[in-house]
Amino acid sequence: MAAKDLVESSISNNKIAIFSKSYCPYCKRAKALLTSEYPDVQTEILELDERDDGSEIQSYLFDKTGQRTVPNIFINKQHIGGCDSVIALKEQGKLTALVKA
Repeated sequence: MAAKDLVESSISNNKIAIFSKSYCPYCKRAKALLTSEYPDVQTEILELDERDDGSEIQSYLFDKTGQRTVPNIFINKQHIGGCDSVIALKEQGKLTALVKA
């Protein structure tokens, strides 16, 4: 599957899509927050460093979002950003409404 198709499928078919790298501390923090707060929400995590097409996926995500860094998070098909964005939404009390929409 082409990188574009994989990204779009992950975003479309899951409430939460996280494009991550397994060694990244910001990715670990965001994944822990989202999976512990919303264990029953359909979530897909793609570890780009563990995939042969990881760099192509990251390039497509940059073209799509303007963000090259990970984690690159989508909730309900909406681009959220990275770890700081997810934490800010939680602290503002907006994250649950976004996930449950």
